[in-house]
Amino acid sequence: MTKIIIATTNEGKMKEFRSLLAHKNVEIVSMKEAGINIDIDENGKTFEENAAIKAKTVCDVSGCLCLSDDSGLVIDFLNGEPGIYSARYLGHDTPYQEKNKIIIERLNGVPKENRSARFVCAVVAAFPDGRVITVKETMEGYIADCPAGNGGFGYDPIFFFPPKNKTSAEMTPDEKNSVSHRGKALRKMVALLEEEI
Repeated sequence: MTKIIIATTNEGKMKEFRSLLAHKNVEIVSMKEAGINIDIDENGKTFEENAAIKAKTVCDVSGCLCLSDDSGLVIDFLNGEPGIYSARYLGHDTPYQEKNKIIIERLNGVPKENRSARFVCAVVAAFPDGRVITVKETMEGYIADCPAGNGGFGYDPIFFFPPKNKTSAEMTPDEKNSVSHRGKALRKMVALLEEEI
C-alpha cells in the first residue's frame, strides 16, 4: 500500500484529498498524523512554486510521496492582488469579512466587465526519487458588488461565478467541487497518479 502524506493540517483539505483517493489502495495521512511538525517558508513567487516548496520539504523529511496545494484569488483590476499571498492579504489576523469589505470598497464604481477575477489552485506531487508533477486549474468569475452566501470561506462570498449565477459561497459543496479550481486540480492530479499508486 502506498503512503501519501498531504502537506497540510487543514481538515477540509484532508477531506477533499481522502474523498478523491478513497477507491485507491493508498494510505492518506496529514503532516500531523505523520508526526511531521515543521515550519515551511512559503517564499515562492507563484502558486506552483509554493505548492512545490511544501511538497518537496515534506517528501524530503518523510521519504514518502507527498501532495501539496497552494491557492488564492487573483483580481485583474487590482493588478493581480491579493494573488500569491491571498491568505495574508491585508494582514494575517484580519478576518476575511473585513478583507472582502475592503476589496469591494477598492472596486467601488468599477463596472462589472472590469471586475474579472479567478481562483487559482496548483497541486504538486513530490516523489522520493526526486520527480515532481505539477498541475494548475482556475475558476473564472468576477468580484460581486456585495457579499452573498454563507458557504465556503475566505473570498467565497464576493466571488461571483457566472455559469451558476451565484457566488461561490452560495453554492452547495457538491456544486462548488464540480467547478472549483481545487476540485479540478485535485481530479487532474489523481488521474496523473493512476499508474503511480
